[in-house]
Amino acid sequence: MTHLEKLKSVLGGANPDAVIISSGINQRYISGFPFTDGYLLVTRGKSYLVTDFRYEEAARAGADPGLEVSAPQHGMLDFIAERIFADECRSVAFEEEALPYAAYEKFRAALPGVELVPVASAILWGLREIKDDNELKNIAAAQDIADAAFEHILKFIKPDMTEREVALELEFFMRGQGAEAMAFETIAVSGSASSMPHGVPRDRKLERGFLTMDFGAKVNGYCSDMTRTVVLGSANADMKRLYNTVLSAQLAALEVIREGAGLSEVDLTARGIIDRAGYEGCFGHKLGHGVGLFIHENPRLSPTAPEDARLVSGQVVTVEPGIYIAGKYGCRIEDLVCVTKDGLINLTHSPKELIELF
Repeated sequence: MTHLEKLKSVLGGANPDAVIISSGINQRYISGFPFTDGYLLVTRGKSYLVTDFRYEEAARAGADPGLEVSAPQHGMLDFIAERIFADECRSVAFEEEALPYAAYEKFRAALPGVELVPVASAILWGLREIKDDNELKNIAAAQDIADAAFEHILKFIKPDMTEREVALELEFFMRGQGAEAMAFETIAVSGSASSMPHGVPRDRKLERGFLTMDFGAKVNGYCSDMTRTVVLGSANADMKRLYNTVLSAQLAALEVIREGAGLSEVDLTARGIIDRAGYEGCFGHKLGHGVGLFIHENPRLSPTAPEDARLVSGQVVTVEPGIYIAGKYGCRIEDLVCVTKDGLINLTHSPKELIELF
């Protein structure tokens, strides 16, 4: 079943009769075609990719054949309204997290008697949680590029480099391996700056101690995400204990992951190990998140996730415990995994033992 067919299958009944899709990521998910100007209109009957002249030819060649491609001369909004009335849609969902208020007001004025329902984001986020074989192939390819980048950077790093040079080299290498873009802004922070989970690489020399690198590639729109922390110089006893605690927490969480495992259960498995080791309050973020066309998707491995929120086979999630001691140092280890009925497939293949450089 295509993504378009999956969406059409949930329309009608208790759900709206049609969906207007305005965000680029969800447009790409449903149509298979990346474009930045226009809308998708999906009804129980026909479905439309509405764009302008610049994208029309490419869309006809690259979009899902179940979509009728149109570049209306009289305006996209009028075209969409005409099709909604022609298909006798009484309720239309819109992306409550993406449609600007000004655009919403224009649709409301153009669709008298039609109920506009703010549920499309929730519907689409739900569909995107379970990855099909093609999506998994793209995510795995993106992760292979990231793994290769980590192997490369270990040989590249020199004592007189800056954090920014490390980040740029990771990105340059991934581009050379076929990445169409970075999945997110690359993180490379060293020494005392490693205590900042999302610190920004700076034009300063690498500081001895922990170097945390968080990076990912995109392949056909799909993201990868990994983090490795290495030591520049020699790790002292406190650093080794901290690193091994993070690694133990991650390995324990990986053992718990399988279809049916609770989202909070997985998080609390890792968090408990960190807390019991004496680092309570030093792991301030969720254990993980879904990954797909967007770097932060559902589900969320969180200590506050609802008790009935469970992992499902086909979800792709990060597992990234960390310990951060403000002003001193920090460490994070992150793998990207696919949930299965009996456990998981780890898409990340880079080593996790403590590595000391220089």
